[in-house]
Amino acid sequence: MAGKGRGNNPVPVSDLASDLLDPVLRRRAGLSIDLVQCWAEIVGERLAERTRPEKIAWPRRMHEDDPFEPATLVIACSGPAALHVQHETSEIIARANAFLGFGAIGRVRIVQKQVNTAHTHKRPRPRPLSEAERRKLARITDPIEDEGLRASLERLGSNVLAARKKPLADS
Repeated sequence: MAGKGRGNNPVPVSDLASDLLDPVLRRRAGLSIDLVQCWAEIVGERLAERTRPEKIAWPRRMHEDDPFEPATLVIACSGPAALHVQHETSEIIARANAFLGFGAIGRVRIVQKQVNTAHTHKRPRPRPLSEAERRKLARITDPIEDEGLRASLERLGSNVLAARKKPLADS
């Protein structure tokens, strides 16, 4: 099932799924797969875990000469998240419109229902640094005179070192 211009090259499954799902989502809910995939960027990580875009409801036009009216973005959210969405409605509208590229959304309607997110990313706790790693980090940052900069670089360095599987050898 190779698409236009793809030839015999391997195609990511996500591209195939987008090609199949996007027209269905547009017809049934007025949404694009891109909006759903970028939901966390639009509403922020905190709200993305407890909300999802349900549909974009466009007002009916009686005649093709009727002026453009913005749509209503229907957002499904779990109980307590509804209050947060309500407080951030104007920001969500602005971000959704910026994402869509024009003033498509004029209102938000909240529908309370259980929202299950496919994944929640919890970062593993970083491993503690060895004494040798702490000494090396202190030796590297010691010449920096600005205390704030030195502290920031030490935090950065300890996060980078802690992300490694194995501690550095003592040098």
